[in-house]
Amino acid sequence: MAKEHSFDITAQIDKQELKNAIEQAKKEIVNRYDFRGLKAEVDYNENAKAIYLTTTSDNKADAMFDILVSKAIKRGISSKALKELKRDSIGGGNTKITVSINDTISKDDARKIVKEIKDLKLKVQASIRGEEVRVVGKSIDDLQTAITAIKSRDLDIPLNFTNMK
Repeated sequence: MAKEHSFDITAQIDKQELKNAIEQAKKEIVNRYDFRGLKAEVDYNENAKAIYLTTTSDNKADAMFDILVSKAIKRGISSKALKELKRDSIGGGNTKITVSINDTISKDDARKIVKEIKDLKLKVQASIRGEEVRVVGKSIDDLQTAITAIKSRDLDIPLNFTNMK
């Protein structure tokens, strides 16, 4: 039996779960006692892959970011998918945080993943296919070993292992 097995490594996140996490974060912020009477806004721009958190101080902005990340984690979204891109001081002493949504594997990260898999010296082959990495091999055990090894590496991107065939 020379059947080949494969899986894909992607960084995609479930956009509906992200929207649900943002809505839950908004509800918690509205209901929290320490945000009562204060400006606290959460805006999601799907096209720009960004979330904007606006509030009255840096401490409140940090709390809003923590709430957003905790709601995302509860929804099965990796905390690595949400990165604080920049923090701006806007008029009236308010603070605005721009949170970027990382849901793609860059060319450099894909090359790192392929190199890590090749360094394992398994009988598998990894190839870059756009924004995903396809790993092919004859042994399912080798593929599972590759998955375990990649998960143990601390890459700064949220990885999903899909299409195991």
